[in-house]
This record gives sequence, structure tokens and C-alpha cells, in this order.
Amino acid sequence: MPVATQTALTLDKVSHAFSGNQVLSEVSLEIPAGQITCLLGQSGCGKSTLLRLISGIERPQSGRILGASGLLSGPEAFVEPEDRSIGFMFQDYALFPHLNVFDNIAFGLRRLPAAERMQRVKETAGHIGITHLLRRYPDALSGGEQQRVALARALAPRPHLILMDEPFSNLDQGLREKVRSQTLAILRDFAATAIVVTHDPQEALAMGDQIVLMRAGRVEQTGTPFEIYDHPVSPYAAEFIGPCNRLTGLWRQGHLETPIGTFRGALDLPEGSLALACIRPQALSLGQEGEGIPARVLSKTFVGESEQIELQIHPLGEPLRMHSHRRISAPVGAQVSLLTNNAEVHIFPRDGDDPEGAPALPGQENSKSDKNT
Repeated sequence: MPVATQTALTLDKVSHAFSGNQVLSEVSLEIPAGQITCLLGQSGCGKSTLLRLISGIERPQSGRILGASGLLSGPEAFVEPEDRSIGFMFQDYALFPHLNVFDNIAFGLRRLPAAERMQRVKETAGHIGITHLLRRYPDALSGGEQQRVALARALAPRPHLILMDEPFSNLDQGLREKVRSQTLAILRDFAATAIVVTHDPQEALAMGDQIVLMRAGRVEQTGTPFEIYDHPVSPYAAEFIGPCNRLTGLWRQGHLETPIGTFRGALDLPEGSLALACIRPQALSLGQEGEGIPARVLSKTFVGESEQIELQIHPLGEPLRMHSHRRISAPVGAQVSLLTNNAEVHIFPRDGDDPEGAPALPGQENSKSDKNT
């Protein structure tokens, strides 16, 4: 029998506003102990505000936040940030420029006796691999070294929870992937409970045991990386985690009929109503002549690990995007045969989440609903 995961933090209907602008609306979450939870969403969705409420920098206007030891924030109580056993790693690392690395790491250990404080700093630095940096100052460190020092400072007090706000956004692409991998290994090594804020879906998929996708101050979907990617709950969730082709089709007998094929779904819709297919670019491939749907190659872009191809299919007004890890020999303008992997097709009801311009079936163009009504 699997062992039940303990909960390190619970948010119960947490809401918050700034100057009348509702930033968070009744957010409820459970953060598993010993795991990494990624708060994922675009700018302004409320993810960084949620981190500030958890840390105690801000107090929620309604709702409750409970830690392992009890109530942290609520109408009846508020625990100050320094008493929450929560480490916070800021986006810009916020190292003290006048302190060397040793003293930066030791900053949160002032309540410990001097000998124990020194031992803790050395243990943490050794664990993270920065012992050789202890006497240097922040201005003598690279971006990756500063990031590891900031992580060491957050972990040194052995907090119950560590919060990380866009921790890799200031690093260039190559270094970001390396430092992210190192950070993930360190957090795993410490068996840390961490909440990481990011706007990057690939980062969330790579790091998170749990992903919380946020949208306009609310939780859109919570799940493992595989659940979020393979079973999105809405077109927004499907497209945020990765690009999609949107096609409108007709719902008949448990299937969605579209110009590029018929796809099985699990929707409870009236026969003949419109529904939406979100088709990932990697779901599309080219087959032998006559195997699939006739298409024409409009453009090809080589991006190193894959080719991105635009395909025109009658009667669609807009091209479909296809990603292929195989080199495509067909030149621009060539007629090809298009195949679809149904496992990468997600079916949703047609509602206000479907924008104007999602390709519709012939004869159904006037059935498009106005998303603003």
C-alpha cells in the first residue's frame, strides 16, 4: 500500500486585493511535504502574491493559511515571517554586498551559538559545493554562484518550507538549465519542501512533483507534470503548457468530427453541437501518399532539435503547426499526406474559452459564439 503523503502547508479560500484590484480569489491548495510544488502562470496571475502571503510579508484579506505547526494567517491569528520557519529565495537573490559568502549564509543563524553557527554554515556550503567561495564577496561571484549562495542561505536554518520566486530568470539559457538541474538535485538531497514560482512551463515540468497552474487569481488545474500535460482540464491549460492547434468540429456519438479526422472524447454534449479540439504540433506527422489527409507545406523552420512546419489543409482558413524530430524532405509547396496521433489531441466543450478565429467546419462559420457575451 502506498504511504500517504503528509501536508506541509494548507491554503483555505485565500483571497487578496490591492487598491480594489482582486489579485487572488478563494485559492485553496495543499502543499505536500518533501516535494517541490511549482506555481505556474503568466505575469499578473497572482502567483508571486501567493508566495508573499505564505511567507508572511503580506497578510491575506480573507481565508486561512495553515502550516505543520498550526495556523499561520487567518482572521484569528497571524504569525510573523521570522517565526514561520520559512526560507525565501528572492528573484534577484538579495545577497548582502557588504558581507562575504560565509556571513551571508550565517545571516539567518544568529540565534545559534557561534560554534554551531559556524558548523552549520560549513555543512551547508559543503553540501551545495561552495566551500571554496566562503571568503568571497557577492560582486566576485558569477550568476550561478550567487544563485547557489542564495539557496544555501535559505536552506541553512533548516526551514520547514522554502519559497523561490522565479529563481532562474536572471540567468541566460545555457546557465539556467545547468543551475536549475543543480538546484533540483540540492533540494532533493535536503528532502526539502519547496514552492517555486515560474512562468516557464518547461521549467515547471522539469522541476515540479506538483504543478499548480494559475489563471487570473484562481487555480486552473493542479496535478503532477504528466497529469497537467496529458490531461489538461481546459483549452487554456492545454495551450499554456505547450502550443496547440485549435479546431472546431461537430460532436456526434461520442466523437468530434473535424476536417483532419474524427477524435473520440468524453464529453456530455448534445448531438450536433460544436466542440473544440486542441491538437499538439507533435501529434501531426507525415505519412506515405494516400495514408492520411492531403496537405501542402507552407513553410519550414529548422530550430536544431526539430523542424517546425506549417501545413495548409482544405477547407481550413489557417495553417496547422507541426513539430517533427525527423528531417522532413518535402520542400515548401509540396503536397503531403498528414497523419494524427490521437493521444496528443484534447477535446473540450466549445465555450467562452474558445477565441474567435478557431477554424470551424464548412457551413458552421455563422455558429461561432461571441466569447464576450
